[in-house]
Amino acid sequence: MNTSDTENLSQTMATLARTLSAPRTVDERLRAVTASAVDLIPSKSCAGILLVSKGTKFETVAPTSPLLRKLDSVQEELGQGPCVVAAIKNLVVRSDDLRSDTRWPQFTAAAVDAGILSSISFQLYTAREKMGALNLFAFEPNAFGPEQEAMVEVLAAHAALALTAARTEEQLRSAISSRDIIGQAKGMLMERFAIDAIQAFELLTKLSQETNTRLNVVAQQVIERR
Repeated sequence: MNTSDTENLSQTMATLARTLSAPRTVDERLRAVTASAVDLIPSKSCAGILLVSKGTKFETVAPTSPLLRKLDSVQEELGQGPCVVAAIKNLVVRSDDLRSDTRWPQFTAAAVDAGILSSISFQLYTAREKMGALNLFAFEPNAFGPEQEAMVEVLAAHAALALTAARTEEQLRSAISSRDIIGQAKGMLMERFAIDAIQAFELLTKLSQETNTRLNVVAQQVIERR
């Protein structure tokens, strides 16, 4: 990497850091990541993020081209491809020339037919029910050298942080909502049966165990049925 490339990289990463630190939605942050990834690759390319839920549900996020949805759809249909492998199994999956890559024959045939000749994918994170990968596809072979791989890996870390923060926030909102629902149900039971808060909670817990239903669901049912 020459001095000019180093300066361009530094400027791009500084701009991205400012963009990601500003108050933005998760989608805006991820779109900044995929756009920056394409800007860092000399060859014509496109980028996107693939999220895989429970191993079967695919979602394309922040694509820089409609082609990403098509490629992800093919991988979902076939159950094979570099993005799937990266999201579920490996940290980095690359193919310098899809025309000679034998790992995913059906996918590579579809990709080459669409003009895609090389790819690189980075695992973002793995959780019990959801996995993800940042994926780049290029219209030329050997588009991703060591420098490009290192640069995009940094972007993948930014994407992973944004997604992890969003997942944590969602879990927190869910926990607060469940707490409020349980509290409301307890209050209704206390009033209806003239019992204290501990007895009301014990009643909810007993109903949950006997019906094999989550506590917040039982509480919601109590509220709805009044």
